[in-house]
Amino acid sequence: MDRNRWHDRYDAPDSPLARRLATVRERVRLALDDSPPGPLGVVSLCAGQERDLLDVPPGHPRREDVRARLVELDPHNVDAAREAVRSAGLAQVEVVAADASLLDHYAGMAPADIVLLCGVFGNITDRDIERTVDACTQLCATGGRVIWTRNRKSPDRVPLICRWVEERGFEREWVTDEQQFRSVGVHRFRGRSRPLRPGERVFTFLGYDRLRSATRARDRRPGRPARPTLSDRPVGSVELAGSMRPGVGSVGFVSAVGPVGVVSAASRSPCAPRAGAPLRR
Repeated sequence: MDRNRWHDRYDAPDSPLARRLATVRERVRLALDDSPPGPLGVVSLCAGQERDLLDVPPGHPRREDVRARLVELDPHNVDAAREAVRSAGLAQVEVVAADASLLDHYAGMAPADIVLLCGVFGNITDRDIERTVDACTQLCATGGRVIWTRNRKSPDRVPLICRWVEERGFEREWVTDEQQFRSVGVHRFRGRSRPLRPGERVFTFLGYDRLRSATRARDRRPGRPARPTLSDRPVGSVELAGSMRPGVGSVGFVSAVGPVGVVSAASRSPCAPRAGAPLRR
């Protein structure tokens, strides 16, 4: 599938992707409305053309407070996002062409008030989902929000994602109804942010079809033992107000705090699916 044409589905008003996009934008608006006065930081991983964020700040009362970094790998998407930023006059929004899985690209932005993980979890392994969730404790500021998406195709990973996020000091604020195939979730961080760990690469972006094929092949192997998740092997902890909860090492996604803004980096990173790998955001 042509990755660039895939984004055209957002332009069809009644498409599932367009409806999900509308939900994400509404959740971003609500997060901005509810943020305390002062600068607001936003980071977006595998930002694509950044339709989630760029249509929100113009005209919003917090527009001048937002500073954002959008990280995206695909050159076509990077060009489209940069043109959208120029057209909107959003000088405080930075589009970075880089590997979004590498935490170094969020230095100076993390911890952020809003972390956007849209179109990521449906294209990476369960292990990498959990690594990314764990990294959110580095990328998200206390009181900040992570806004994420995931389809509910079998096996439905939405309940597992919610569990992993909530084990790490995040409070569920909103998740779409179970009947919605393309889910959106919002979790607010009630823990204390951990220092960013440069050099950490937290996921490999496989693309939905390649991921699905690999999972089926693995499941067909006779006598294959169940693979442990990071939750089965805690090596750290998340500090909460007055308590400690089990956690895992600091690896994962970022959303930074600072003057409200959005960053999207696109470079040769796992965010770009391999040739011919369809996307499922």
